[in-house]
Amino acid sequence: MPKTALYNMEGKAIGEVELSEELFAAPVHVAAMHLVVRSYLAAQRLGTQSAKTRGEVRGGGRKIYRQKGTGNARHHGNRAPQFKHGGVVFAPKPRDYFIAVPKKVRRLAFRSALTSRLNDGDIIVVDELNLKEGKTKLMAGVLKALNAEKKALVVLPERDENVVRATGNLAEAKTIYANTLNVYEILNAGKLVITKAALQAVEEVYAS
Repeated sequence: MPKTALYNMEGKAIGEVELSEELFAAPVHVAAMHLVVRSYLAAQRLGTQSAKTRGEVRGGGRKIYRQKGTGNARHHGNRAPQFKHGGVVFAPKPRDYFIAVPKKVRRLAFRSALTSRLNDGDIIVVDELNLKEGKTKLMAGVLKALNAEKKALVVLPERDENVVRATGNLAEAKTIYANTLNVYEILNAGKLVITKAALQAVEEVYAS
């Protein structure tokens, strides 16, 4: 069973914590992670882009000059793409960018992401995060002590107002809850700072 160090808020190792073998010692499947990240990013797109084709723009019903004898190219209306105020070639239309990913692949990608981050030494388990006030300076001090100042992802078991407020003004940190943790956030973070309670919540949900 894999193990990792357990730290306190001062950045001192106070013991070890056992990790779920299913989540943190799984085969790393790069293709599954890639597919899930693509699906996640695609889902963030609104898909509301729209432009008009030459058949939808206003005007252009009259032939602009006679077919022969002018020495110019043959044209009908002045709403062809090469003209000012003309339509757009292959104009984008509203669409859904959804990419379907099977549940088994999502689970495989989640396990792969956690395992790869643990192997890289980027998962920091903290005994607890208990701030007296929602002050940015307090949270910045904790992350500095844990050597997680750049792109820290703080994983909480549930909403903690002080921690959320203290992290909110830090450009290089963000909070997330155990039940909303996903592959993209795991891979995008520099360090994962996860509380012991959040770790237990993640294992209860996903290690099955």
